[in-house]
Amino acid sequence: MLVSLDTREFMLPCLNKQLFGVECPGCGVQRSLDLLLHGEFLAAFKMYPAIYFILILLLFLISNTFFKIKYGYQIKLFLMLLTGITIVVSYIVKMNNFIN
Repeated sequence: MLVSLDTREFMLPCLNKQLFGVECPGCGVQRSLDLLLHGEFLAAFKMYPAIYFILILLLFLISNTFFKIKYGYQIKLFLMLLTGITIVVSYIVKMNNFIN
């Protein structure tokens, strides 16, 4: 017997959104990851554009733990900056669309 697990039942609510009615910069990560796990890659990007940079950064950090990569520090800084900028820009765009 095949049991289907609905991962949306286990998602945590955004405390910022519940208290203040405004989404936080991390809103959408869980739903985006769920979409990614279900093979909906474009929908995952539309839900949370930084999801791919976060995954690349995590993969790099894990691999750099086991294998010393040349220029690893610089690559890590670049990926962190790219991820942070993507999160901030997508949040500003989301809030701009929310206000207008």
